[in-house]
Amino acid sequence: MAQKSRPVVDLTASCSCGAVAVTIKGPVYAMFMCSREDCQKATGTGHSAAALCNPDDVTITGEVTTFTRPAASGATFTRSFCPTCGTGVGGKSSRATRAILLPVGLFGADASWFAPNQLIFARSHREWDLIAADLPRHTTYREGGNL
Repeated sequence: MAQKSRPVVDLTASCSCGAVAVTIKGPVYAMFMCSREDCQKATGTGHSAAALCNPDDVTITGEVTTFTRPAASGATFTRSFCPTCGTGVGGKSSRATRAILLPVGLFGADASWFAPNQLIFARSHREWDLIAADLPRHTTYREGGNL
């Protein structure tokens, strides 16, 4: 699988109804798939596709609603979404305050830069959710704790 290491992007995307916009101008720190059960519930499928970025490089405009829940790691995870259409626009973990998770699907056709290099939380991956066989898989987070 071809890798695109830390692409630098300058993109704006919006939620389904157009009320919330997300702009990223800067490097993408990590790109991955996540099969955590919470990600499955949030996406309605077997995994999420996420990009990890510096929050200083991301601007979210428009009204968002948040949902915060405890994570198994002891951290708290907060998802932001449009209160009108429900589109997810970002996520933050208390474990990584200098990072914001962006749902790659939000960028649609402008996400050609996305090249995931791992599947995290493979312990809850569903066999019906087909993910490239050569994508490295980690039971929870990647060993060493870094994405």
